Amino acid sequence: MGRKITLKDIAKELEVSTSTVSKALNDSNEISEELREKIKAFADFYRYRPNMTALKLRNKKTMVIGVIIPEIVHHFFSEIISGIEKMANGRSYNVMVCVSSESYEKEKLNLEMLSNGSVDGILVSIAKETLELGEFDHFKELEDYNIPLVLFDRVSDEIYCDKVVVDDEASGYKATKYFMDIGRKKICILSTPDHVTVGALRTIGYKKAIQDSGLEIDNRLIFKVNDKTEIYSQIQTYLNSLDEWPDAIVGVNEIYAAIALKVTKEKGFKVPDDVAVLGFTDGLISQFSTPAITAMVQHGYLIGEQAASLLLDRIQNKKDNENFETVVISTDLKIRESTEKKLE
Repeated sequence: MGRKITLKDIAKELEVSTSTVSKALNDSNEISEELREKIKAFADFYRYRPNMTALKLRNKKTMVIGVIIPEIVHHFFSEIISGIEKMANGRSYNVMVCVSSESYEKEKLNLEMLSNGSVDGILVSIAKETLELGEFDHFKELEDYNIPLVLFDRVSDEIYCDKVVVDDEASGYKATKYFMDIGRKKICILSTPDHVTVGALRTIGYKKAIQDSGLEIDNRLIFKVNDKTEIYSQIQTYLNSLDEWPDAIVGVNEIYAAIALKVTKEKGFKVPDDVAVLGFTDGLISQFSTPAITAMVQHGYLIGEQAASLLLDRIQNKKDNENFETVVISTDLKIRESTEKKLE
């Protein structure tokens, strides 16, 4: 190894976690004496030295928290950022925002940059590619440097930290039940691949609502959109492939719902008379579509406030480092013209 080695290099060579390496180098009794000696010997042989500059920076408060979001041009995440800034500024903290663009590698780079003494704690909504790969070591490494982490919206059970999530399963149930209550029977859901937890949970809620009504689940009415290819043509091709057009469509996000609305109108159906459409996230797209789209309101601003509050409590030692909390935010139904017929 010609370059200066890192904790990650040692962990990879010895097939252990970076947390194990860090604890061994600090003589933690959590690690067996045999393994501690093995790790120390390896570190000495390759002249491992900790990044003292970063360590010094970490011991000082920057009064900045970092945020990593998957995408910036999304009403839901812009609302969350507003909530984070309001809470952070109210407690004399500034906010540094990074965008992963749904990329695992970019998310890792953002996390490395923020954890190198730039911020006192980090808030993250996990990128879709990271969820698909199931690779979360870059989050677990934050424990080595005692950097508080809070996940919001997209989370993983493999990462132990505070979390703020939407009640996605209940929301999927609520949306589907609403359609059945207004007399819709052939309900389609435009969802995400299963590794994207929010879509998967909303689909579980959708299925449960149908089962509770005594109806059978028709898997032909469940379509998982692949965001890696052109979304509009996927949804258009799928809906046109159905033997019978659904009388209601649930989009697990605002974009899917807006596309479904457009494709339905292009097919010659009237909305909501023939087909009702509902989406998640009450953004400008939903409000200014024609007709305006009924939405499950996710309260992004509140999610941001709650996530920032949890993080700042950790930073300011108002909570111990063992008992992590998961805050669940409920959704509300905002009924508009895409599901409700106007009274004559």
